[in-house]
Amino acid sequence: MRRVAVVGDCPLFRCGLAQVVGTAPDLVFALGARSVDEVDGRLVRGDVVLLDLQLTPAWLSAAVSRLAGQGMAVLVVCASTRTDIAPPMRAGARGCLSREAGEEELLAAIRLIGSGCTYVSAVLAVRPRPDRSCHVTDRERQILELVAHGETDHGIAVRLGISDHTVHSHLDRLRDKIGCRRRADLTRFAIDHDIIPRSSAQG
Repeated sequence: MRRVAVVGDCPLFRCGLAQVVGTAPDLVFALGARSVDEVDGRLVRGDVVLLDLQLTPAWLSAAVSRLAGQGMAVLVVCASTRTDIAPPMRAGARGCLSREAGEEELLAAIRLIGSGCTYVSAVLAVRPRPDRSCHVTDRERQILELVAHGETDHGIAVRLGISDHTVHSHLDRLRDKIGCRRRADLTRFAIDHDIIPRSSAQG
Protein backbone atom coordinates (compact mmCIF):
# COMPACT_ATOMS: atom_id res chain seq x y z
CA MET A 1 0.00 0.00 0.00
CA ARG A 2 1.46 3.35 -1.08
CA ARG A 3 1.03 6.08 1.56
CA VAL A 4 -0.09 9.48 0.29
CA ALA A 5 -0.07 12.80 2.15
CA VAL A 6 -1.72 16.05 1.04
CA VAL A 7 -0.17 19.41 1.95
CA GLY A 8 -2.30 22.32 0.81
CA ASP A 9 -3.72 25.74 1.66
CA CYS A 10 -7.34 24.94 0.83
CA PRO A 11 -9.20 22.65 3.29
CA LEU A 12 -11.86 21.71 0.71
CA PHE A 13 -9.28 20.76 -1.91
CA ARG A 14 -7.31 18.73 0.67
CA CYS A 15 -10.49 16.89 1.56
CA GLY A 16 -11.28 16.23 -2.10
CA LEU A 17 -7.82 14.80 -2.77
CA ALA A 18 -8.06 12.64 0.33
CA GLN A 19 -11.37 11.20 -0.84
CA VAL A 20 -9.99 10.36 -4.28
CA VAL A 21 -6.92 8.67 -2.76
CA GLY A 22 -9.21 6.71 -0.45
CA THR A 23 -11.01 5.13 -3.41
CA ALA A 24 -7.83 3.43 -4.69
CA PRO A 25 -7.23 -0.10 -3.34
CA ASP A 26 -3.45 0.26 -3.58
CA LEU A 27 -3.21 3.68 -1.88
CA VAL A 28 -3.78 4.84 1.68
CA PHE A 29 -4.33 8.43 2.80
CA ALA A 30 -1.61 9.15 5.38
CA LEU A 31 -2.44 12.69 6.49
CA GLY A 32 -3.51 16.17 5.45
CA ALA A 33 -1.62 19.30 6.45
CA ARG A 34 -1.65 23.04 5.83
CA SER A 35 2.13 23.41 5.65
CA VAL A 36 5.35 21.47 5.29
CA ASP A 37 6.12 22.11 8.98
CA GLU A 38 3.07 20.05 9.97
CA VAL A 39 4.32 16.87 8.27
CA ASP A 40 7.74 16.80 9.96
CA GLY A 41 8.28 13.44 11.62
CA ARG A 42 4.95 12.07 10.43
CA LEU A 43 6.04 10.69 7.05
CA VAL A 44 8.54 8.05 5.99
CA ARG A 45 10.85 7.72 3.00
CA GLY A 46 8.97 6.77 -0.14
CA ASP A 47 5.69 8.41 0.86
CA VAL A 48 4.03 10.43 -1.89
CA VAL A 49 3.28 14.07 -1.04
CA LEU A 50 0.73 16.06 -3.04
CA LEU A 51 1.88 19.66 -2.62
CA ASP A 52 -0.76 22.31 -3.28
CA LEU A 53 0.60 25.51 -1.73
CA GLN A 54 0.12 28.98 -3.18
CA LEU A 55 3.66 30.25 -2.68
CA THR A 56 6.17 32.32 -4.62
CA PRO A 57 8.36 30.19 -6.92
CA ALA A 58 11.32 30.48 -4.55
CA TRP A 59 9.36 29.41 -1.46
CA LEU A 60 7.64 26.60 -3.35
CA SER A 61 11.01 25.29 -4.54
CA ALA A 62 12.29 25.45 -0.96
CA ALA A 63 9.31 23.39 0.23
CA VAL A 64 9.86 20.82 -2.52
CA SER A 65 13.58 20.60 -1.73
CA ARG A 66 12.86 20.08 1.97
CA LEU A 67 10.44 17.20 1.33
CA ALA A 68 12.51 15.59 -1.43
CA GLY A 69 15.57 15.77 0.80
CA GLN A 70 13.72 13.62 3.34
CA GLY A 71 13.06 10.96 0.70
CA MET A 72 9.48 11.91 -0.20
CA ALA A 73 8.14 11.61 -3.74
CA VAL A 74 6.71 15.09 -4.34
CA LEU A 75 3.91 15.80 -6.81
CA VAL A 76 3.27 19.55 -7.14
CA VAL A 77 -0.32 20.55 -7.91
CA CYS A 78 -0.34 23.61 -10.18
CA ALA A 79 -3.33 25.95 -10.19
CA SER A 80 -2.43 27.71 -13.44
CA THR A 81 -1.44 26.33 -16.83
CA ARG A 82 1.07 29.21 -17.02
CA THR A 83 2.96 27.87 -14.02
CA ASP A 84 6.68 27.44 -14.69
CA ILE A 85 7.29 23.84 -13.66
CA ALA A 86 11.07 24.04 -14.11
CA PRO A 87 11.91 25.45 -10.61
CA PRO A 88 10.02 22.80 -8.58
CA MET A 89 11.32 20.03 -10.84
CA ARG A 90 14.90 21.28 -10.37
CA ALA A 91 14.26 21.39 -6.63
CA GLY A 92 13.46 17.67 -6.59
CA ALA A 93 9.77 17.27 -7.45
CA ARG A 94 9.00 14.08 -9.37
CA GLY A 95 6.03 15.59 -11.11
CA CYS A 96 3.63 18.48 -11.65
CA LEU A 97 -0.11 17.96 -11.93
CA SER A 98 -2.69 20.43 -13.19
CA ARG A 99 -5.37 21.35 -10.65
CA GLU A 100 -7.86 20.65 -13.44
CA ALA A 101 -6.80 17.00 -13.69
CA GLY A 102 -9.45 14.31 -13.26
CA GLU A 103 -9.42 11.47 -10.76
CA GLU A 104 -7.88 8.96 -13.17
CA GLU A 105 -4.99 11.26 -14.03
CA LEU A 106 -4.40 12.06 -10.36
CA LEU A 107 -4.20 8.40 -9.36
CA ALA A 108 -2.02 7.53 -12.36
CA ALA A 109 0.39 10.35 -11.48
CA ILE A 110 0.61 9.21 -7.85
CA ARG A 111 1.38 5.65 -8.89
CA LEU A 112 4.00 6.74 -11.41
CA ILE A 113 5.99 9.01 -9.12
CA GLY A 114 5.59 6.54 -6.27
CA SER A 115 7.33 3.93 -8.41
CA GLY A 116 10.22 6.28 -9.21
CA CYS A 117 9.00 7.71 -12.51
CA THR A 118 8.19 11.34 -13.32
CA TYR A 119 4.89 12.80 -14.47
CA VAL A 120 3.82 16.18 -15.89
CA SER A 121 0.28 17.03 -17.01
CA ALA A 122 0.14 17.69 -20.73
CA VAL A 123 -1.25 21.21 -20.25
CA LEU A 124 1.78 22.08 -18.11
CA ALA A 125 4.39 20.48 -20.36
CA VAL A 126 3.86 22.99 -23.18
CA ARG A 127 4.14 26.54 -21.91
CA PRO A 128 3.19 29.68 -23.83
CA ARG A 129 6.03 31.82 -25.13
CA PRO A 130 7.17 33.95 -22.20
CA ASP A 131 6.55 37.68 -22.09
CA ARG A 132 9.86 39.18 -23.12
CA SER A 133 9.45 42.11 -20.73
CA CYS A 134 8.93 39.64 -17.83
CA HIS A 135 7.75 42.59 -15.74
CA VAL A 136 11.35 43.52 -14.94
CA THR A 137 11.75 47.16 -13.99
CA ASP A 138 14.45 49.45 -15.40
CA ARG A 139 16.30 49.33 -12.08
CA GLU A 140 16.12 45.52 -11.99
CA ARG A 141 17.53 45.44 -15.54
CA GLN A 142 20.46 47.58 -14.42
CA ILE A 143 21.09 45.27 -11.48
CA LEU A 144 20.84 42.15 -13.64
CA GLU A 145 23.40 43.56 -16.06
CA LEU A 146 25.84 44.30 -13.23
CA VAL A 147 25.30 40.85 -11.71
CA ALA A 148 26.06 39.30 -15.10
CA HIS A 149 29.33 41.23 -15.18
CA GLY A 150 30.33 39.76 -11.82
CA GLU A 151 29.70 42.83 -9.68
CA THR A 152 29.16 42.27 -5.93
CA ASP A 153 26.06 43.56 -4.13
CA HIS A 154 28.10 46.37 -2.58
CA GLY A 155 29.68 47.18 -5.94
CA ILE A 156 26.22 47.41 -7.51
CA ALA A 157 25.12 49.77 -4.73
CA VAL A 158 28.13 52.03 -5.33
CA ARG A 159 27.70 52.00 -9.12
CA LEU A 160 24.00 52.89 -8.93
CA GLY A 161 24.19 55.26 -5.96
CA ILE A 162 21.80 53.24 -3.80
CA SER A 163 22.11 51.42 -0.48
CA ASP A 164 23.18 47.80 -0.06
CA HIS A 165 19.74 47.13 1.47
CA THR A 166 17.99 48.42 -1.66
CA VAL A 167 20.15 46.15 -3.83
CA HIS A 168 19.26 43.17 -1.65
CA SER A 169 15.55 44.03 -1.92
CA HIS A 170 15.73 44.20 -5.73
CA LEU A 171 17.62 40.89 -5.89
CA ASP A 172 15.12 39.18 -3.59
CA ARG A 173 12.25 40.29 -5.84
CA LEU A 174 14.11 39.08 -8.92
CA ARG A 175 14.79 35.70 -7.30
CA ASP A 176 11.10 35.35 -6.43
CA LYS A 177 10.17 36.07 -10.07
CA ILE A 178 12.69 33.59 -11.42
CA GLY A 179 12.29 30.94 -8.72
CA CYS A 180 16.03 30.43 -8.20
CA ARG A 181 18.55 31.83 -5.73
CA ARG A 182 21.94 31.53 -7.48
CA ARG A 183 23.56 34.49 -9.24
CA ALA A 184 24.27 32.22 -12.21
CA ASP A 185 20.51 31.74 -12.61
CA LEU A 186 19.99 35.51 -12.58
CA THR A 187 22.53 35.83 -15.37
CA ARG A 188 20.89 33.03 -17.37
CA PHE A 189 17.50 34.72 -16.94
CA ALA A 190 18.91 38.02 -18.20
CA ILE A 191 20.37 36.33 -21.28
CA ASP A 192 17.30 34.20 -22.05
CA HIS A 193 15.02 37.24 -21.89
CA ASP A 194 17.26 39.50 -23.99
CA ILE A 195 17.96 41.82 -21.07
CA ILE A 196 21.68 41.51 -21.80
CA PRO A 197 23.48 39.96 -24.79
CA ARG A 198 25.12 36.60 -24.19
CA SER A 199 28.54 37.98 -25.11
CA SER A 200 28.42 40.60 -22.36
CA ALA A 201 28.01 38.10 -19.50
CA GLN A 202 31.05 37.26 -17.40
CA GLY A 203 32.59 34.08 -18.75
